Amino acid sequence: MAKLMVVFRTSPYGTIYSFEGLENVLIMGAYDQDVSVLFIDDGVLAIKKGMDNSSTGIKDFSPTFRALEAYDIEKIFIDRTSMESRGLKLEDLVIEPEIIEADAVEKMMEEQKNFFMF
Repeated sequence: MAKLMVVFRTSPYGTIYSFEGLENVLIMGAYDQDVSVLFIDDGVLAIKKGMDNSSTGIKDFSPTFRALEAYDIEKIFIDRTSMESRGLKLEDLVIEPEIIEADAVEKMMEEQKNFFMF
C-alpha cells in the first residue's frame, strides 16, 4: 500500500484548495489508503473553530474535518510553529491533530510516496 500525504498549506477561504483537499482526503480514506494529513502554514486555519467567513459567501466546512475519524484516517498532524505563529492552541481546533516540530515534518515528508498539496 502506497503512503500518501495530503498537505494543507493555504488559507481555507481565499481559494477552493482546502475544500478540495478535504474532499480528496475523504475519497482516499474510502479506498482504505495509508493516508497522512498535515496542516502547515496558513493551512492550519482550515481546522480552526468558529472561522468568520461570512464575507466570502462560502459555507464553513471546517467541521467536516471531524469525518476523518469515520474514514479511519488517524495520522493527522499539525506543525507547531505554524499553529503557534497564528495564535492557535489545540482547543481552538475542530479536530485534535498530533502536534509535531519542523524537523519531524521534514522527516515525515521524506517517507511519503505521493504528496497532494492544497
